[in-house]
Amino acid sequence: MDCTILSGHRRVRPFGLAGGDAGQVGENAVRRKDGHIEKLEGCDATVIDAGEAIIIQPPTAGGYGKPEVNSPTDER
Repeated sequence: MDCTILSGHRRVRPFGLAGGDAGQVGENAVRRKDGHIEKLEGCDATVIDAGEAIIIQPPTAGGYGKPEVNSPTDER
């Protein structure tokens, strides 16, 4: 089966807002029959055989706001 993927944030981390940290990039890969993991680019194409799998790890979102200085257990 032909497989084509078009995905974003595979090289550039998603940005945070209002001082929040950036998220993590995502990854695309194919697990071949022999167990080998073949990484794919954000925009890529490959052929998938029966018994193989597509692995899509989406990017995480960027944070919002500056991280708290106090730990969550501190009284306020």
